[in-house]
Amino acid sequence: MKAISVPSPLSLWETVRSVGAFNVVCSFAALWAFVKVLSALRWRLKTTQLRGPPRTSFIYGVSHDLASSRSQDRGGTYERWATEYGVAYMIPSILGQTRIVLCDPRAIAHFYARETWTYVQTPLSLALLEISLGRGLLWSQGEDHRRQRKALTPAFSNAAIRNLTSVFYDSAYKAKGAWDTAIESSKDGDTVIEVQNWMNHVSLDTVGIAGFSHDFGSLDGKRASVTEAFDTFGANQPSAVNKFFMLFASVFPIITKIPTKRANLFKKLGVTMEEISNDLLTRSRREKDMNMSGRDEEKSIIGLLIKSEDQDAELHMSKEEVVAQMKVLLLAGYETTSISLTWALIELSRHPDVQTSLRDELLAFGADPTYDQLKANLPYLDAVVHEILRLRPPLGDFTRLAAADDVIPLSEPVRTESGEMTNSISIAKGTLITISVAAINRSSAIWGPDAKEFKPDRWLTEDGISGKAKEVQGHRHLLTFIDGPKTCLGKDFAITEFKAVLSVLVKNFVFEMRDGPDTPVEVAMGILPRPRVVGEDGIGVPLRVRRYE
Repeated sequence: MKAISVPSPLSLWETVRSVGAFNVVCSFAALWAFVKVLSALRWRLKTTQLRGPPRTSFIYGVSHDLASSRSQDRGGTYERWATEYGVAYMIPSILGQTRIVLCDPRAIAHFYARETWTYVQTPLSLALLEISLGRGLLWSQGEDHRRQRKALTPAFSNAAIRNLTSVFYDSAYKAKGAWDTAIESSKDGDTVIEVQNWMNHVSLDTVGIAGFSHDFGSLDGKRASVTEAFDTFGANQPSAVNKFFMLFASVFPIITKIPTKRANLFKKLGVTMEEISNDLLTRSRREKDMNMSGRDEEKSIIGLLIKSEDQDAELHMSKEEVVAQMKVLLLAGYETTSISLTWALIELSRHPDVQTSLRDELLAFGADPTYDQLKANLPYLDAVVHEILRLRPPLGDFTRLAAADDVIPLSEPVRTESGEMTNSISIAKGTLITISVAAINRSSAIWGPDAKEFKPDRWLTEDGISGKAKEVQGHRHLLTFIDGPKTCLGKDFAITEFKAVLSVLVKNFVFEMRDGPDTPVEVAMGILPRPRVVGEDGIGVPLRVRRYE
């Protein structure tokens, strides 16, 4: 007779436990799926179903097509869809997600008025911002954002920037001195200068001195750790693997924890900026304790940050928030202005007539303009600067998440999926909303048939800006600096620096594309999208530069 084997109590317990664990996992999976189905049903019932482009991939929707496009091309794609489907439309995104794209001035104004409260950062944006910059002004929302912004606002007043204008000129003249030396040592009276690298250094040294009373010395050839961290991004373009991960991270933000090369660069940048911020804070606290800083210092960026650390401060910020603000200001000061200055030198090289007109105005004016003169007395400089900001916004598009149900008004009706016309669209909580800054700034429907052209003259006459463009609520009818509660706090700082540096360079030098006016320029990725001459490594923009005699 065959003996029947009886399982031991231990093996029975292991079997029961494994089955139990499996059942728990299955239960959670079923519950998650049920919640997702309910959310999808609610979203479909509460959200106006709009027309839009067809899904080109079962997995990616149209996200892969957009991710593969260069920043400016992506704006053109959004604009083309707006022409076909109306000023508000839906696009299929990754793993069945859907996004609503707004291309209507009235709808966008409504959106911006409610940003940080009704419309908030997506989980992916929050994860990326926290990794690299911490919980500062870009990360915070609602009441936290209002408190942090209010604490920093005095450092960006007209009076504060008026006092900083000399710093902008100092950085510009340091670059001029180095370029003069390079030209003197050449036999032909001109030299090729990689201008983007120089604009990076101008911006970094400026924000160091103006914001934190610290000279990074990058214009003097010093290799600070923060310079190396920033420059690494330009030398390492995102790989196909990284783009794949980022697409799926929009659905599963935990993917940002995977140590890809690009993710490690962001993490290293965050660590480097935190070390520098802590060093600068320690030094400034010591100077304050020794009474070396006067009352004016309390109105500087770093002075206000130190003041906000006080537990009794009306607008108190934690140490972590203070460090995060410094990281945000370092990054914004370095990245955005240098991109705009580089694009300006490219466009002036492509359009020598504009370059000559600008130089004539600056030379006729004479001495370096003061802050108030930069704002009011140089109309052509103002026109060139704002045409660059219109045509080449540093941030091409962004997506937010609806934190509550809403109804968005439209300035013109759109046709829904069912064929009905509507003057407003209902938005359910959880809806993803995308706005393409590049599409709005360069839209032919908004700015007229010459919208894609570099044409500073449009800013010089009353009828140069079309009626539709005047409906765009933002600085000078542009979305470059966003609008509403999240309007760029450093807008006037950036524009004044842009004008001061550009005025010095154009007054003293003549710029040409190294390989001729038709040299192709593409968009590469630094931390933000940057120009690059086709065929150059990293983010190279070599221009031929000679002195203006």
